Amino acid sequence: MAITANDVKNLRESTGAGMMDCKRALTENNGDFDKAVVWLRERGMAKAAKRAGKVAAEGMIAHYIHMGGKIGVLVEVNCETDFVARGADFQTFAKDLCLQVCSANPRWVEPEDVPQEVLESEKQIYVKQALETGKPQNVCEKIADGKLKKWYEEVCLLKQVSVKPEHEGKTFEQLIAELTGKCGEKISVRRFVRWQVGEGIDKPVSNLAEEVAAELAKAEAKNA
Repeated sequence: MAITANDVKNLRESTGAGMMDCKRALTENNGDFDKAVVWLRERGMAKAAKRAGKVAAEGMIAHYIHMGGKIGVLVEVNCETDFVARGADFQTFAKDLCLQVCSANPRWVEPEDVPQEVLESEKQIYVKQALETGKPQNVCEKIADGKLKKWYEEVCLLKQVSVKPEHEGKTFEQLIAELTGKCGEKISVRRFVRWQVGEGIDKPVSNLAEEVAAELAKAEAKNA
């Protein structure tokens, strides 16, 4: 069955879900409007969109210590009520976020948090790389935009795929939408911090071969 723009528009207005999500929902359900609504709700997409304007000021600060104290993580996760914050699903999600920050070491929560100067610098690197292949400027700009999206998946927590196999390759953006649909409240990640012992400290780097050679040279000079 052909899916029209009007079909997508009607579904979006009814559920508040994203345009592409609505199109996929209709495609997956052969254009059946009611089934598409159910499909979106099962995945938390409809409720997540409807609750986007709500205020999430409750929640918790989750923590995780790894490698016997070598790495420490704090993450602030928010919801609308203390009741949800005390729930097992919410607390498990918060712990999963800590594990993600520890393992994948993101730099920001989401793309909007990336400083403009950092974003521009990164994009110019990709543009320059593309220009070296002889492609025109406008094509290089599009290539750079595509590479930025991949870069976001590396440096932004919500764009990262969960390191836990049971999450079946889902990003934390998707997992938040599912949890929102399940608990009926807006869920958001406000901030995180990750510490690693010795990080940022200039450490002397020793070369054993060079040290041995230096000692032999001293010995030879002494015996000469």
